[in-house]
Amino acid sequence: MGACMSKSTDGPPAKGGGTAAAKRSRSQKIAKGARAAEEKEAAAGAGSGDRSQTGHTTDSSSGAEEKAATSAKGAAPDRPRLGGAVPDNSKRQQSVVSSNSGGSTGPSMGSLSKSGGGSTDSNRALKVLLLGSGESGKSTVLQQLKILHQNGFSNEELLEFKPFIFDNIIETGKDIINARLKFHATLEPESGLSEEDLQGVLNFNTPGAQLQQFPADLQKTLSNLWSLPSTQELITGEHRSSFYLMDSARYFMDNLPRVAAENYKPTVRDVLLSRKKTSGIFDTLVEMDSNLKLHIYDVGGQRSERKKWIHCFDNVTLIIFCVSLSEFDQTLLEDKSQNRLEESLILFDSVVNSRWFARASIVLFLNKIDVFAEKIQHVPLERFFPDYTGGQDINKAAKYILWRFVQLNRAHLNIYPHVTQATDTSNIKLVFAAIKETILENSLKDSGVL
Repeated sequence: MGACMSKSTDGPPAKGGGTAAAKRSRSQKIAKGARAAEEKEAAAGAGSGDRSQTGHTTDSSSGAEEKAATSAKGAAPDRPRLGGAVPDNSKRQQSVVSSNSGGSTGPSMGSLSKSGGGSTDSNRALKVLLLGSGESGKSTVLQQLKILHQNGFSNEELLEFKPFIFDNIIETGKDIINARLKFHATLEPESGLSEEDLQGVLNFNTPGAQLQQFPADLQKTLSNLWSLPSTQELITGEHRSSFYLMDSARYFMDNLPRVAAENYKPTVRDVLLSRKKTSGIFDTLVEMDSNLKLHIYDVGGQRSERKKWIHCFDNVTLIIFCVSLSEFDQTLLEDKSQNRLEESLILFDSVVNSRWFARASIVLFLNKIDVFAEKIQHVPLERFFPDYTGGQDINKAAKYILWRFVQLNRAHLNIYPHVTQATDTSNIKLVFAAIKETILENSLKDSGVL
């Protein structure tokens, strides 16, 4: 299921459709953003430490550790190589993990609490930061750990997600209607919908008390809207990269009759595919086994949230950095001029080369492989990254994006890359088994805990 990636000595990808000047411009933009983030960190304090070379990776399909080639200190890292095929979980896509994916957070995480109230036992746990840009799947990873190591969600906790799922569907409807207006899509006469019906969706505001039952009139309008050929053409056609639609939009719209039914109770899959922006810093203590506890901090990925990370930086053992592979054709919600994947590169640069993380190891989750595999068949990666020349080959595309991240590792930290589908519990279970067997237990031995 889960696949690892490691470096090779093949050198960087050959330059393709983009000019050298264009590539230098993008690199300068990333470096400039990273330097700005670094200067902000420096104002909060200074730290130092030796930095180790990138040198290990794990094979999450077997849980075994393997050595990867190391680059000379000061040299740019080589282009990475897949340590196995991209995970295969579908008959529809070869070498691709399939099913819907979403970057979700939920209202209740069991032992989840506001940062700062850790127990005595948590002080002996390994400190893990869960970082990444907005909607990269960070909170979904945390929810999977709850499922795997905290007995999952109770019935009461599942019901707490109802208002957020309802809101996801209503916002998806609004996004579709706004896209129809933007591209002048006309309503089919047989649709039974009027412009007034669509305006009613746009004008809908969740009442002060959170919705506990999906409005019947709204369900009828949205179901009809979703079934229109013009809607399907809009979200799959040439304009699909020109407007925002959450990754799990199709899943929830297809399941709208079930979700809108009386006495609806969210399933675990509904929860994993739901979306609510993380605001602030939340931490939870995860007991992997009797010898291994993780104190995991989940922080907001939007730009406005990043300034809140600083006080979590000391004594960090591990950083899990999540990247949404499928965001290569999207822009930030808070800055329509900034490509989301470029923003993730800027953020990763500032993290991997930060003085705060000089002794940390980095686990790089190249997430949402299922969404990426479908999208790349219709939206060329080279349209947004002209130096990519691998076409629709999912393995080449994933390796290219990994290379873009690894080459930023000027500090030569240990980086352990994994191709992931955070909504797939079995995939995340294998990935964390590999992490446990390599990075985490080695850290415990170094610190004398084991």
